[in-house]
Amino acid sequence: MNKRLFWKLCLIIATGVVALFYAINMLAQHTEEDMSMLAPEDRQQLNDWGQQAEKLYYAGNKAALHDWLETLKKQENTWVSIVEYEFTKIAGDPLNDIYTERFFLGRSVDWKIHLYLNYNPVMDIPFEQGQKSFLIKLPKRMRPGSYWQTTRFILKIILPMLLLSLLSWVLYHHIMDPLKKLERATREFSKGHFAVRVNQSIGKRNDEISQLANTFDQMAHRIGALINSQRQLIADLSHELRPPLTRLDIAVQSLQDQHNCLQNLERVERESKQIRKLVDDTLTLAWLENERPDIQLETVELVDLIDVIIDDAQFEFPQNKMRIKLPDSALIQQSNHRAIGQATENILRNALRYTPNNKTVEIILSEEPKEFILSIGDEGPGVPEDMLESIFQPFFRVDKARMAHTNSFGLGLALAKRQLESVAARIKASNKPNGGLLMQIYLPKNDKFKT
Repeated sequence: MNKRLFWKLCLIIATGVVALFYAINMLAQHTEEDMSMLAPEDRQQLNDWGQQAEKLYYAGNKAALHDWLETLKKQENTWVSIVEYEFTKIAGDPLNDIYTERFFLGRSVDWKIHLYLNYNPVMDIPFEQGQKSFLIKLPKRMRPGSYWQTTRFILKIILPMLLLSLLSWVLYHHIMDPLKKLERATREFSKGHFAVRVNQSIGKRNDEISQLANTFDQMAHRIGALINSQRQLIADLSHELRPPLTRLDIAVQSLQDQHNCLQNLERVERESKQIRKLVDDTLTLAWLENERPDIQLETVELVDLIDVIIDDAQFEFPQNKMRIKLPDSALIQQSNHRAIGQATENILRNALRYTPNNKTVEIILSEEPKEFILSIGDEGPGVPEDMLESIFQPFFRVDKARMAHTNSFGLGLALAKRQLESVAARIKASNKPNGGLLMQIYLPKNDKFKT
């Protein structure tokens, strides 16, 4: 597993948390700086008081200036004063005018007021004329940052909690939404809706959850196909069993009437063998499809195996001819002689069964770089083009023409295909140009079969 989801969550959480706290820190600093400045109307008020003090001072009315200062002091419950300052050079070069122009005995109204001070600073409003200033201890009502502690708590505690909760909610839905869809699909599948799938509904994800969804879809497809196959197999088996059982009932009833006893006994025996073969083939097919058994891997000499199968077929079908073209040797690694042999025997018997007497079945084994191709062609009636794939389905019959001289139940080719698939081989059916059916078996030379 590639742990894409793990790295995605690491990237989102690590980047998100670092970016979050960096942004909150910048926001807190900016907010603190803004809240440290005097309000514009308070700055204007302080400057107005400085101008009023300068005006009264230069008017020469000290009594009026004193009364105004006392009134302001009581009104704002603060400390006020007017001071004059002068620089005296003691040694060295003369002082530049810039020092006297920019000298402050208190804080300028344009400066920040530290929010963590436990006292109100003295504000300095210099006169426009001369080295004099109006000093006033900042009134309590003008102190900035009244709600700084609350704001700071919101910025550094409440806001991170809200944003992290939002991030958690997003991550939760990113993980849980597809899992909920998987849960719903599992519930629907358990109710018998075998066509349900998940992978397409979760979008273009490429992580552990999408792998889980893909695994579920593969499982659903496999189990659904197996269940549907078993249902069809049972239905077909039931359908195929009815005729021989009916004939058995008739034969038994005739025996009970004591008429044609020998003929009826032969009929009972024949129908019993057919039923047994039908049941055995059906159970074998179901076992191959459902259990996917482990096949013992071995080296197979195809030529020797085919020679044995041909000898048996010639003994069983002496009325047919066989044209055989085999190489001197054909070795296959990591395969199984039983699976290949039974499948080949089924296909060859099928070809001989449908080939008219004195007609020829052609058997050719050719070699390709990665595989051997075993071709078995008959001179029978062939198969309609649109049914060439269907003939490998259990209990499938083409028509009466191809079934006229056989008691087959349509399981031979289905069994052959499953047996070949068990050793990574494949089979293809096609019609010959001059009539008849051609079966081609593709047998890999060295590929280890995969279940």
